[in-house]
Amino acid sequence: DIISTVEFSYSGDLLATGDKGGRVVIFQREQENKSRPHARGEYNVYSTFQSHEPEFDYLKSLEIEEKINKIRWLPQQNAAHFLLSTNDKTIKLWKISERDKRAEGYNLKDEDGRLRDPFRITALRVPILKPMDLMVEASPRRIFANAHTYHINSISVNSDHETYLSADDLRINLWHLEITDRSFNIVDIKPVN
Repeated sequence: DIISTVEFSYSGDLLATGDKGGRVVIFQREQENKSRPHARGEYNVYSTFQSHEPEFDYLKSLEIEEKINKIRWLPQQNAAHFLLSTNDKTIKLWKISERDKRAEGYNLKDEDGRLRDPFRITALRVPILKPMDLMVEASPRRIFANAHTYHINSISVNSDHETYLSADDLRINLWHLEITDRSFNIVDIKPVN
């Protein structure tokens, strides 16, 4: 699909692209090593996920396309990465995390995943972590919707890393990352008629 937005993470190690099909593709910069000293500028696919789906606003008889208008990274504060992505009407907060270990030895499940009979459990087992292939997961954390009448064309994370701005053609709203059901209108230049 055709790329509609591109955004580097703060460190420059990750590059997120959004396309007209609502997908986000994240690329990771190759680490420099002795055998390939000039590979530092190369980026390889790290993760791909569907961020937005096409929707239909029945009240306004309006089709909302899935095209990603903007992506913004939040500064990294732990092992996971967070990013905001928006289409014309909905902003989503995504968590991108890695998993390279899995727990084995559950008390209530067999090794194949079936539940065990609780009356047959005679000993307590402590699960242990076993290595597995690296898996990158993208999970939606918050969905911010229904605050813009017009198409959202910009989002910007504030320096406090807890709030962000979203803008359409006539309004700018201030959001808190923990509050999804309301925002504060900062600028409104919509004419009366």
